[in-house]
Amino acid sequence: MSDPIRGILPVLQTPLNEDGTFDAESMKRQVDFCVAAGAGGLVYPVLGGEFQYLSDRERQHWVEVVVVATDGRVPVIVGVAGTNTSVAVELAAHAKGVGADAVIGMPPYLARGGQDEVRAYYEAISDAGGLPIFVQNAGVGMAPAALVRLLKEVEQVTYIKEEASPSAHHISEIVREAGEHCRGVFGGAWCRWMISEMRRGASGFMPGATVVDVHVDIWNAFQDGDEARAREWFNQLLPLTNLTQILGLPLVKEVLVRRGMFQTAGMRMPGTVKMDDEDYRELGAVLTDLEPLFRTQVRESVG
Repeated sequence: MSDPIRGILPVLQTPLNEDGTFDAESMKRQVDFCVAAGAGGLVYPVLGGEFQYLSDRERQHWVEVVVVATDGRVPVIVGVAGTNTSVAVELAAHAKGVGADAVIGMPPYLARGGQDEVRAYYEAISDAGGLPIFVQNAGVGMAPAALVRLLKEVEQVTYIKEEASPSAHHISEIVREAGEHCRGVFGGAWCRWMISEMRRGASGFMPGATVVDVHVDIWNAFQDGDEARAREWFNQLLPLTNLTQILGLPLVKEVLVRRGMFQTAGMRMPGTVKMDDEDYRELGAVLTDLEPLFRTQVRESVG
């Protein structure tokens, strides 16, 4: 059995050109930036990658781009959430075929069904992909007891991404009750509760790709026993975390533009909040204060 996946696993965003087409070079820069920053793996496409607004073929194509760009340097965890089992099974089989290391998925996200249906959905993903499964527990989500049952009953369900509130409390319960059936519980929701979740046994986090270098440094400081330093850096990061929770993915993509990864902040998701002049001014002030913590530069991808 391979070593458990741990650390900071950034959720990649989907880069677009001005005309709305996909920007492969920006995706490669994003991958290279995250790897250089010390990411423990890469996650794509999930909610942060606007997967709901990609066709199944687009999802598969861009997964292939990410796997090739990563080139085995870190694990790639592929999003396979579907509206039903047949969609998720097809995506899981594709992920296995192109060399992904694991998959991640919410339960069916339009109509979930009961616990037995959810278990059957993950069993089908397990059979189709044969890869470790991260169950993403978002929104209202499932209770910790239901997640523990999946960990115990479905062969490949070995990880949880827990971001249903109160996520830190849920992490404590899952770690306590799942025991050896769980290889790791990861925090999400922009890492808003990062210190407490690490203290409760979180195995890592899945933030956006904007400040992976800062998240990695917070993680490493805590793992090295320097909670005071980790908390200091976490507190410096909070204004950006708060702004991200308010403005969402448009702000995330704007930061990726400002850090040199993306050419545009274009969105696939319709009806998103439009940032105004005051939003841009506030973001600029927040990034100026945070810039001393940035240690990774964007390099142009080759090939």
